[in-house]
Amino acid sequence: MEENNKKNSLKKLLDRLQEESWQLELLVSGFTIFGLFYARVPVDNALQKAFYEGDMLADLYQTVSFAIDILIFNLIVHLVLRSLWIGALGLRSVSGDVDIYKLNYTKLFTNYLNKKIGSFDDYIEKLEKLCSIIFAISFLLIFYVAAYFLISQLITTLYFTNSYIILTISILLTVGAFLTFFDYITQGLLKKNRWVAAIYFPFYWVFSFLTLSFLYRPLYYNLLDNKFGRRVSALLVPFYLSVLIISSFYKEQSGFIGYNSLSSNATIANNQNYEDVVEKEFYISNLAIQSKIINDSYIKVKVPLTRRLEKHIMEFNESLKQYYDKRDYKSIISIGYNNSPLKINTDSIHQEYLKTFEKVYSIKIDSVLCKPNFVIAMENERLCFLTYIGTSNLAEGKHVLVYSKYKHPGNDSIITIQEIPFWYYKK
Repeated sequence: MEENNKKNSLKKLLDRLQEESWQLELLVSGFTIFGLFYARVPVDNALQKAFYEGDMLADLYQTVSFAIDILIFNLIVHLVLRSLWIGALGLRSVSGDVDIYKLNYTKLFTNYLNKKIGSFDDYIEKLEKLCSIIFAISFLLIFYVAAYFLISQLITTLYFTNSYIILTISILLTVGAFLTFFDYITQGLLKKNRWVAAIYFPFYWVFSFLTLSFLYRPLYYNLLDNKFGRRVSALLVPFYLSVLIISSFYKEQSGFIGYNSLSSNATIANNQNYEDVVEKEFYISNLAIQSKIINDSYIKVKVPLTRRLEKHIMEFNESLKQYYDKRDYKSIISIGYNNSPLKINTDSIHQEYLKTFEKVYSIKIDSVLCKPNFVIAMENERLCFLTYIGTSNLAEGKHVLVYSKYKHPGNDSIITIQEIPFWYYKK
């Protein structure tokens, strides 16, 4: 008896909260949108920095950025529709239901509009359902994005191993991911046939843990058991694909210079290769000099240290690999703050490291090979190779700095990484 009373009390509480949920939805949507707009800037900065530095966290930041965009878009749509719902309620209190006959339209339009508009209360009810479903789906989609990230990272990590057993597991996970996605877009089609369901169940059971579905499974199935919810859910994938495709279009400023051809070369000067005009330090991906116009007696050359560059150095000097394998994430709390730009404070290792870099990578100004001595430096909280090249032998006018590297050990083929134009004029 006591247990029944508790259930009845809980049901009454939930029914009352359900009737007043629109107030909570508006508050949550407003504060969430406000917070997400502020969160988007540091996340996008972290994503760009990880992308330019070749950091493995780039995929994580990309997922978080995508989730933020989804939430902002959905919650703005929810706010607009919920505001329309409130406006409809206010209008209903003033004018009641829709009466097409009072407008004295012809019989053709009167019958058509009566059929299409129907009851004003039904219109308000549909708006209420749509708002509540969009609000719920907004947060449900975040779990979908997180599940996609976890599964894709797991499959990718396992796929590139040398073990046949682990490779087999990654293939099975790929099959399971495809079946789970197919079951989602068909709203449980694989669960409806007895024999197919028996085959699919082991995959479903495993992926229910891998995708953290225990956190959102009731929300998902509560959405599916409603006809209107099924319709909205079925439109999600094509809708977001359409938004993604439409938002990818842009208009080029020139019929001769494409968006993808903006990397610096002998005829193009990209701001990412000049320190004085680059928007953010981590935009420098290959090499940068101090300015397009140089009046100094030297050219400052800065090469950011990235994972790609360091792995290429190790191809030419495998003895360094033992130190690279120790590269990982550590907490300042546990190890204390260390001002050293390298974890290994051994001069011989530093010299070997720089020697290999100078052997693999080369710099020319026009066609003249330069042999600068690089040092390791920390500039704007970023490790880099730094050197200065004198300008006393340069004629005034335009020049091109060419940054190149050897392609493979034991191979004399050299590839050009970047060409950076600049102009030299004496003070």
